[in-house]
Amino acid sequence: MIWGFNPFNPSTRIRYFVGSSKNENKGRSFVEIKVLDILGREVSTLVHGMMDFGYHETVFDARDLPSGIYFYRFQCNGVVDTKKLVLTK
Repeated sequence: MIWGFNPFNPSTRIRYFVGSSKNENKGRSFVEIKVLDILGREVSTLVHGMMDFGYHETVFDARDLPSGIYFYRFQCNGVVDTKKLVLTK
């Protein structure tokens, strides 16, 4: 499960939960969170690595990006979840 705050300017927090997997790895799972533009191009990698089980938070700083619609894609334990972000300046 992931959630962020919309609309935002110039940054937003993205909160997410890392649960256990079938391949338990000592209380950790691999997590990747990427931000994509409206055309699907990657603009930022926010998380890429092993994370402890539980709730976490990361910050997306978009001060150098133009206003518009972006998406953040969360991948963990075979689950892919994508949510929309609206950057207003």
